[in-house]
Amino acid sequence: MTHKAGYISIIGNPNVGKSTLMNAILGQDLSITTPKAQTTRHRILGILNDEDYQIVFSDTPGVIKPAYALQESMMDFVKSTFEDTDLVFYLVEPGEKALKDEALAERLKTLKQPLYIIINKIDLVDEPRLIQVVEFWQKEYPNALIFPLSALNNFNVKELVQQAVKELPESPPFFDKEDLSDRHERFFVEEIIREQILLNYKKEIPYAVEVKVEAFTDEPDINRIRATIYTERNTQKGIIVGRQGSMIKRTGTEARKKMERFFNKKVFLDLHVKVRKNWRQNEQDLKRFGYRS
Repeated sequence: MTHKAGYISIIGNPNVGKSTLMNAILGQDLSITTPKAQTTRHRILGILNDEDYQIVFSDTPGVIKPAYALQESMMDFVKSTFEDTDLVFYLVEPGEKALKDEALAERLKTLKQPLYIIINKIDLVDEPRLIQVVEFWQKEYPNALIFPLSALNNFNVKELVQQAVKELPESPPFFDKEDLSDRHERFFVEEIIREQILLNYKKEIPYAVEVKVEAFTDEPDINRIRATIYTERNTQKGIIVGRQGSMIKRTGTEARKKMERFFNKKVFLDLHVKVRKNWRQNEQDLKRFGYRS
């Protein structure tokens, strides 16, 4: 029996369900998901293992027109996925017409790798409307395979994987078959905390925030974690902390609960808040937070 292995890049505009799709495929909440745009900031690899194949999925930030240095780095993550991919999943939703980057949309039309146009959220439209959507994308990308599904409801997801495996080259696995991602535990802790900030705070606050794990001690029965939430201004720090520490306590409690489910063990979480002015435009800070090499 031959073994297949390959990389699949997942791209699309913000909030089309890229992270939800990867989580559904893996059966694990690896990428954080919220209703807010730009939830995903990094390129995150998720690894699906089977006896006969290994698929390395690359979840990327939503395609946007960058307004500052952090967003430029996010778009660099998207563009870099084309360098080592075997298949591209371009995720769209009904009613959508194009990527928010025209050059990238045109690049998809000349891809050497197979392209799947995945129409997500089909549970929100009726059959006649879905037929129209399929016809639109087939006309836009004649060489692509059009694949409707609902990631949230796990509809047609298994069939998508089965189809994608056919496109992969014969190869030994790239990672250990026990691996779920190439990221370390600290990264997922930071993402879980940032997810709660996205869920609990409004307006600009979530986008002006970064999280850094300062200490992670893995004991037999408990993980002891100290992490810092960085904001750009003192006023933002005050909002994150909340009156008498109410908001930071709520954020920490919800993050800790999710971490305990993620690690399947008790977690002690010690959260702090500091100001790091204009970190989104600072090259050294972007390197420190993993957005620049």
